[in-house]
Amino acid sequence: MKTRPLQVGITGGIGAGKSVVCKIFKALGAPTYDADYQAKYLMTHASPLRQKILANFGAESYLKSGDLNRTYLAAHVFGNPERVALLNQLVHPEVGKHYAQWIVEQGHQIAYTIKEAALMIESGSYVSLDYLINVVAPVNLRITRVMQRDPQRNNRQIQEILASQLTDSQRNEKSDFIVQNDQEHMVIPQVLDLHQKFIGLAD
Repeated sequence: MKTRPLQVGITGGIGAGKSVVCKIFKALGAPTYDADYQAKYLMTHASPLRQKILANFGAESYLKSGDLNRTYLAAHVFGNPERVALLNQLVHPEVGKHYAQWIVEQGHQIAYTIKEAALMIESGSYVSLDYLINVVAPVNLRITRVMQRDPQRNNRQIQEILASQLTDSQRNEKSDFIVQNDQEHMVIPQVLDLHQKFIGLAD
């Protein structure tokens, strides 16, 4: 008897289009967990984690409204590998606990779930999943997408983030499936094919 749904991870570099792929899976009925979104939520609303961030990165990490100061963190954290590693050490365990509870809440009637995270391989969280999808796109296209999506980031900051992340080749080595989101391959048929595979594997 199946005691839990298949757990499928979706990763990819910044600007690859992970969220687009996840939205298609969600439209097909798969419960989706956005680890990066939940990390930002927990950084703002989980008091113990918030206190650790304040202690390590200072009061400017948060705006007067109480929201995360993403501009400050982008400028003072993401260009420094040691500070990025420290922030990840604080955040990833909290996200892991939150995700584990979320999986329990889905029940065992669901065929499969989707977990989206940019640093899924780097954090090691992919090893607890059943399958991993890497969404890939050319670097220049990814930079254009990020600059359109995140006006608070400049080209230098995006390049620093790219340099801190694994390459597509490195992610592909750890992945079971690859989705091409390069404006040359149609994404929806690729996702539909994977949806059918996961339905079959869950039986």
